[in-house]
Amino acid sequence: MEIFFTILIMTLVVSLSGVAARILPFQIPLPLVQIAAGAMLAWPTFGLHVDFDPELFLVLFIPPLLFSDGWKTPVSEFLNHGREIIGLALVLVLITVVGIGYLIYWMVPGIPLVPAFALAAVLSPTDAVALSGIVGEGRIPKKIMSIVQGEALMNDASGLVSLKFAVAVTMGTMVFTWGGASVEFLKVALGGLVAGFAICWLYGRSLRLLSRWSGDDPATQTVLLLLLPFASYLVAEHLGVSGILAAVAAGMTITRSGIIRQAPLAMRLRANSVWQMLEFVFNGMVFLMLGLQLPGILETSIREATADPNVELWVLFADIVLVYGALMIVRFGWLWMMKRISLRLLKKSPLEFSSYSLRELLIASFAGVRGAITLAGVLSIPLLLANGEPFPARYELIFIATGVILFSLFVGVIVLPLLLRGIDGIDKSSHRREIQHARAVMAGVAIESLHKMEERLEKDSEENLDPELLKEVSLRVINNLRRRVDGKENMEQALFVENLERRFRLTALRAERAEVYHLRATQQISNETMLKLLRDLDLLEALLIEKEE
Repeated sequence: MEIFFTILIMTLVVSLSGVAARILPFQIPLPLVQIAAGAMLAWPTFGLHVDFDPELFLVLFIPPLLFSDGWKTPVSEFLNHGREIIGLALVLVLITVVGIGYLIYWMVPGIPLVPAFALAAVLSPTDAVALSGIVGEGRIPKKIMSIVQGEALMNDASGLVSLKFAVAVTMGTMVFTWGGASVEFLKVALGGLVAGFAICWLYGRSLRLLSRWSGDDPATQTVLLLLLPFASYLVAEHLGVSGILAAVAAGMTITRSGIIRQAPLAMRLRANSVWQMLEFVFNGMVFLMLGLQLPGILETSIREATADPNVELWVLFADIVLVYGALMIVRFGWLWMMKRISLRLLKKSPLEFSSYSLRELLIASFAGVRGAITLAGVLSIPLLLANGEPFPARYELIFIATGVILFSLFVGVIVLPLLLRGIDGIDKSSHRREIQHARAVMAGVAIESLHKMEERLEKDSEENLDPELLKEVSLRVINNLRRRVDGKENMEQALFVENLERRFRLTALRAERAEVYHLRATQQISNETMLKLLRDLDLLEALLIEKEE
């Protein structure tokens, strides 16, 4: 019962954190609000204690978060920026693991070399969700944000795979050699990708079979979708390949495979809303867990630091600043180097970085904030070695990683708004024009299909339709679509007419909803009829509000 109440309290706090972030008189990123809320819950006054299981934490939070990131990543944009993303998500991660790992080993006496590599590996992933929480949606220019999002997706995988190697070497289950590690990395990575694709393909096949047997039951299909990232991760790990990359591959495959497109309407509607809710809760839970662990981490670090004559507490805090500074220098240096390489060697097909100004390079550097994946990775480090001894310097690894997460968020809150001042983010007017153009093209195709349908119905003797009625219905639908086509010439007038029509439709729809409740209150309709009518009205209103946004 205590576990149940703890889960309820944490879910409630995560839900209220979004409200708190909006009503505060000054802007604080949502991750920081959730961390502070967790720390307050762990304060002796409240005394909320959560026993932490690293393996359970990794399996519970990593697969759905990575799957969601893969699902949201446009494959075309990912492929268009493939060279830039590989340069950041693979090469930069390798440079970070080796370079920052040796720096930590040299700088912090209590951390052995391989655990130092583990800490560097867990610090290499960036967090696009935390970044959006700092600067807001659409504030960073698209040419930077699309690369940062793709990098965040792939370096989650590469960083955590590197972490698993470092932990395996420390645990004694693997002997490290550069050649052996490279071959093992390729096997684990490619195997994980193949496993993710295969499991997603099997899911698509099973969904089609279930649609035939269950009569398009959306509840069953939505639950299976929620289980997909966990299935991808667990099956891949059982096969000895990367479950992390399997979850990423499954997420990126789910859209391209046509599974969602071919799924029943009810399943698509439920899956999107349910997954958005779970993503918010899971991200919030991770930062809330950081807050809950923070007092214990500080207490343990202070106790261990005072007990160990080789470690001083102020040095640990200084190490956090130095490690973060080194991460930013390495990141900026690699971005600048990629720009120079592109300008000198890739003149025919330059990288996106070749057009970056110094200011944009700085934005891309400070956009590499650390967040949920770094926290999940460092907290997943085992408590004990295989022989029962404590994992070397685990408290220092968690302390430094936690400090870097918090420090990167604080620095991002201060520096990024300054760097973005005067820079236009996503051009909303251009986005509206693009939507209007797409709707006009779609309407043109729809009108052609209606003309063909009208001709077919006129020739079909079995339909036996009145020609005048057929013409009237056809013209009514076509005239509605033709306004979109005409709107290509005068977009402002088209948008005004569309917004005016939307206001009328929303007014009528809300009046209909009130009347449905009145009919039910006066017992003129049954409860089942009321629910069916309300569901239809909700779908229509959601469509109209989405267009308005």
